[in-house]
Formats: sequence, C-alpha cells, structure tokens
Amino acid sequence: NAFRTNKAILEDLGITQRLSSIVQARILTFFGHVSRRDNDSIERLVVQGRIEGTGSRGRSPMRWADQIKAAVAVPLYECARKAAAREEWRRIVKRATTLK
Repeated sequence: NAFRTNKAILEDLGITQRLSSIVQARILTFFGHVSRRDNDSIERLVVQGRIEGTGSRGRSPMRWADQIKAAVAVPLYECARKAAAREEWRRIVKRATTLK
C-alpha cells in the first residue's frame, strides 16, 4: 500500500517538531518579550495593534494580535497581562505549541 500519513513520514525522518509549531512558539515568545516593555514603546504599540490611521484597502492580512489570540484562545489584553509573568507565559507558550 503506497498510502502513508504525514505523521508516519515525520516519525521516519526523526522530526519531532513541525516548523509551524516552531514559528508559533517564536511569535508567542516575542509577544511576551514586547509586552513586558514600557507602555510607550513603539514595538509594543505595533504588536498590540494600537497604531492610529486607516488601513490599506482590500482584505487585511492576519495581524500579530490575531495570531496570538488564535494560539492562546484568550483576548489580547489577557495575553498581555499573562505575559507580564514570565514563567506563566512560558507555560502558555509550551501548551499552545505542543498541541499541534
């Protein structure tokens, strides 16, 4: 039978973590790093989506905030509050990336 699942192929190759999980972990880790910065930090304002002005026309691309909310499944303000506690945020990142 020529049918093989992706999971079986990844196991044969010895790949334990998918690239999408690694990227997701990096995004969440960076969000935690930026969220602990000062309130007037330009990085924090950009990542949390608090920049004023009109967006471009057409379908908007997925924002960082949308990726964070989708991965952690809580509102962004709650993510920012939880990111203030480093150890708790590390546990959240690990939990969000090991489910995939």
